[in-house]
Amino acid sequence: MPENEIQDLSFEDALIQLENIVRELESGRIKLDDAVKAYEKAVALKQFCEKKLKDAQLKIEKIEISPNGEISATPLDKVEE
Repeated sequence: MPENEIQDLSFEDALIQLENIVRELESGRIKLDDAVKAYEKAVALKQFCEKKLKDAQLKIEKIEISPNGEISATPLDKVEE
């Protein structure tokens, strides 16, 4: 699968494809050349999923309103519980 086809996938579709490749590789019933190609695709899918997750994490913030009415946003990973 060319790189641009992976970029057109949703996170969920990419994850499903990655899981299917892992199952296929774990089964041991795949020829060596096909396994290498599948592994390369799996690496690209993994990187794509990691990037999607990181991008989503950067967008998630806690919006706070101070007692005087000022609005601020704090990155979710910096919010203390």
